[in-house]
Amino acid sequence: EVQLVESGGGLVQPGGSLRLSCAASGFTFSSATMSWVRQAPGKGLEGVSSINNGGTIMIAGPVKGRFTISRDNAKNTLYLQMNSLKPEDTAVYYCQYLNSRGQGTQVTVSS
Repeated sequence: EVQLVESGGGLVQPGGSLRLSCAASGFTFSSATMSWVRQAPGKGLEGVSSINNGGTIMIAGPVKGRFTISRDNAKNTLYLQMNSLKPEDTAVYYCQYLNSRGQGTQVTVSS
């Protein structure tokens, strides 16, 4: 059974940083393409970034230059380093593998 558990969200001021983590189990993590997606209040899911098993990274325009995705295959963990956060980054952030997502972690950017 695929399990994805996100953590690291919280309340941060504009310009601040957060690091999200996603602990994965139930599949071969090192072979998987993993993604971060987010859902802002009242909006649909939005892709943020993805990384495949070869380390190739895709990142969405609105977060390019501010967010960095990475993975630790030894720990079966996916990360999202978020810098220079903006109020429009406020959302629930989910880790995704194929059609599976975790419970999400809330990120709120506000002064």
